[in-house]
Amino acid sequence: MFAIRSAAIAAAFSMLTIAAQAEEVVHKLAIHVDQNDPAVMNLALNNAENVRHYYEAKGEKVQIEIVAYGPGLNMLVAGESPVEERISAMSLESPEITFAACENTHRNMVKKAGKDVPLMSEAVMVPSGVVRLMELQAEGYAYIRP
Repeated sequence: MFAIRSAAIAAAFSMLTIAAQAEEVVHKLAIHVDQNDPAVMNLALNNAENVRHYYEAKGEKVQIEIVAYGPGLNMLVAGESPVEERISAMSLESPEITFAACENTHRNMVKKAGKDVPLMSEAVMVPSGVVRLMELQAEGYAYIRP
């Protein structure tokens, strides 16, 4: 009887361990960039890399989204971004870091420029940067603004 109980307890413990592994926690971070300032852009990228390295060293997963709008959208303008090369390299090395571009801001940039303003291929257009940040926070993302 004791052996059967011990086996049942061991099996239950094993099932709990498997369930915990199946429900692996993914840390989530939203980073807000709304300034056309290379120092702010680099700080945002540094924050993303530091967080990714931290969780990678712990063997844990992380998802990071950098949301650019307003003057910060210049971070994602092809051929103009002061951090374009760094973003391209990061995207290749770190697929867990993504870049969201505000469509409202982009539309206004195009209107003001009177021509197309191409964004980097790494940028994913979202209807509104502010709304995207709200959605990410509702999904459990931590929020920082460098």
